[in-house]
Amino acid sequence: MIKKSKNLDFISWDRRYSLGIHIIDDQHKELLRLTNTLYRACRQKQEFSRKCFRDAMQNAVKYIKVHFSTEEKIMEKINYPDMTKHKFEHQEFVKKVLSEAANFDEGQTFVPNRFVYFLKDWVLGHIAMTDRKMAEYLFEMKKEGRLNSFLQPKQSEHG
Repeated sequence: MIKKSKNLDFISWDRRYSLGIHIIDDQHKELLRLTNTLYRACRQKQEFSRKCFRDAMQNAVKYIKVHFSTEEKIMEKINYPDMTKHKFEHQEFVKKVLSEAANFDEGQTFVPNRFVYFLKDWVLGHIAMTDRKMAEYLFEMKKEGRLNSFLQPKQSEHG
């Protein structure tokens, strides 16, 4: 008997997204979970979709700010040379998300599905390129003995 999957996830975590910085990897997993929540909200019945999407969008905006703050603190701590460029990408992304959220709230033309695709593509692209460069720099510094106590091993590995 073939079971139909009840999993409505739009995107799933894959090891290739892992940077090896546990706090950042955990936060990236949460960003993907929030993207999936937005995706599921898009699939709700019309009367519930708008409220579900608004709530999910508010949660995503709050969490994105927490995540970017974490990354930026790490970059400051390691004196990351591309920090200005990295932070600029964060700022531009937040502007785009807030603009889209405002459009949604004001009833302007807004396509939730398009936004979910944008979010997925941006997060995965940012992890693959920008965050990976920062992680490589961090691990190079650690290898050189300049960050001995920075990375703490994770107590348990889930997900």
